[in-house]
Amino acid sequence: MVEFSPRMAQALPPHSRQGLLILGFGGHARSVADVALAAGFQSLLFIDENARPGEHFLNHPAQREFGGELPKEWSCIAAAGDNRRRAAQIASVRSSGWPLATLIAPTATIGAGAKVAAGCFVAHHAHVGPMASVGAGTIVNTGAIVEHECVIGDYAHVSVNAVVAGRSRLGRHVFLGAGATVIDGVSVADDITIGAGGVVHASLERPGTYVGVPARLIKSLR
Repeated sequence: MVEFSPRMAQALPPHSRQGLLILGFGGHARSVADVALAAGFQSLLFIDENARPGEHFLNHPAQREFGGELPKEWSCIAAAGDNRRRAAQIASVRSSGWPLATLIAPTATIGAGAKVAAGCFVAHHAHVGPMASVGAGTIVNTGAIVEHECVIGDYAHVSVNAVVAGRSRLGRHVFLGAGATVIDGVSVADDITIGAGGVVHASLERPGTYVGVPARLIKSLR
């Protein structure tokens, strides 16, 4: 969780017409930055408590803390890949009163009647189908598909090339691993992780980690 401390305020990159404050500097944050640049953001600033002095991504700096007011036309996005950490980041942004960005890649497609909530990230070549609903702070990562009339809960993560087939539901904090598949009309309850390549062929209710084809519980949270 990023702490916003006025005593550590530092200057934002100058001369920008539109900027994005990115919470995080890990791998997912760099994917977010790539989409932000493609979407036309001109200046980026990463905030990560583990940032080292002088670190940057394509000349966009990273620093450990930030305080003060965002300049006009700047917004902020949570960029932790971990669902609960991202939820905490968004809570911090909201408590600060800063504008929360929703970032959709120019190469992504959003179907007719689909809804993408505040703080979401929809990556390159991802697809959100018609009448689908994607909850707050959710990641639909590179090449992922959320098909027609699906409902994705808050702070979920549909990983690279994963597929949620039509009229399925994912709960809050669900993590669907790379290349995993949820078949049509299936529900996955809150706090469930599906391992990479797993196939969910029947509804899952017990929180925990599932792997394999079909996906089977290997670690329960209860």
